[in-house]
Amino acid sequence: MEKQIEIASKKIFYTLSGNGKPVMLVHGFGETGAVWKKQVAFLKDSFQLIVPDLPGSGQSEMIDDMSMEGMAEILKLILDKEEISKVSMVGHSMGGYITLAFAKKYSHYLTAFGLFHSSAYTDSEEKKATRKKGIEFIRQHGTFEFLKSTTPNLFSPFSKEQKPQLINEFIRSLGNFSAISLVSYYEAMMQRPDNTLLLKTTALPILFVLGEYDNAVPLQDGLRLSHLPEKSYIHILHQSGHMGMLEEEEKSNHLLKKFLLET
Repeated sequence: MEKQIEIASKKIFYTLSGNGKPVMLVHGFGETGAVWKKQVAFLKDSFQLIVPDLPGSGQSEMIDDMSMEGMAEILKLILDKEEISKVSMVGHSMGGYITLAFAKKYSHYLTAFGLFHSSAYTDSEEKKATRKKGIEFIRQHGTFEFLKSTTPNLFSPFSKEQKPQLINEFIRSLGNFSAISLVSYYEAMMQRPDNTLLLKTTALPILFVLGEYDNAVPLQDGLRLSHLPEKSYIHILHQSGHMGMLEEEEKSNHLLKKFLLET
């Protein structure tokens, strides 16, 4: 079921499906909530799935505060509208940064949370430089050319060789982003704080899904982070880069279900 809320005259869209324990799935940069469609189809018989299009993605309009914290507030407003006071939240990539911002302020809403190819580290200077180059490319060549050129790097060598159609289909779905939204995401990611202290101090169970060939969130960084929380669930997808929910759909489905059932 597609739903929407309005914040300061800006419309935010999300889908609600399934029954059971509430779970919110938060997409990443250059994606929409549709990136989780295979997981929603698999999990909806066991859980109530809330899947937003983040501000500036899909049908959702940009908001005044496009920081990680500002977008975390949107997630809270959606939960409040649905009268959900306890939820498990899983964020992919940038969605994981937003999940951490949510956990930092609204941990009492969470039963557990997950970082799906995501990180609690702040951007390194090298990463910031790469994002700045990306911003210049977006401004010169547009969003689709940028996403078309960078997206293949998110997939593993195995996926490029064995599943080229999957990658091409995903690229074809990336057509509706404005330059200002992608630039806003990059600027917000460069400004986000280090959240490793949150991982060290939270009592919440945390899921870490890591891709062996992830160039965006290197495996070793993820493994270092996974040892910080009191209770971690760690899964390595050995044939994935940064897009495990697509590259290893079945494994992703089952590890998510197991984590959500156990926590």
